[in-house]
Amino acid sequence: MRYRRSVTDTEEVSDINVSPLIDMVFILLIFFIVTTTFVEETGVDVDKPQAASASQLDKNSILLAVTPQGQVVYGGREIGLSGVRPLVKRLTDKEKLPVIIQADQQATAGLLTRVIDEAILGGAKNVSLAARPGGG
Repeated sequence: MRYRRSVTDTEEVSDINVSPLIDMVFILLIFFIVTTTFVEETGVDVDKPQAASASQLDKNSILLAVTPQGQVVYGGREIGLSGVRPLVKRLTDKEKLPVIIQADQQATAGLLTRVIDEAILGGAKNVSLAARPGGG
C-alpha cells in the first residue's frame, strides 16, 4: 500500500536554509585568518628570571634566545653572536620590530650584553629582556 503525498501551495516549507549560516562561518574564518599574528618561537627552552615589573610586550617581534651553553638561537636554529646583526637588519628593513631576548638565568652577562649590542647595531630601536612575572 503506497501513500502519495501531494504538495499544495498552502503547505509551509519545513527545510532550514543554511546558506546564510555557511556564509557567516566563512566570514568569521576569513576574519580570524587575517587578524591572527603568528609568533615565531625561539625553539629552545630557557629558564627566564623573574621580575616584579615584567609586562606583556608586542607579540610581533624578533625573539632571540641565549642558552646557558652560550648559544644564540632564533627560530629553532643556532645563529651565533655573529648572526644577530644581519638577522635584525634583514627583519627590521621592512618593518620596525622590537627585539626580545630570552636569556637563561645561567647565561653570562657578557654574552647577553654582546647580543644586545649586536641587535642595536643591526638597527633595532627597542631591545627588551624577557622575564617571568613575579618575584618582587
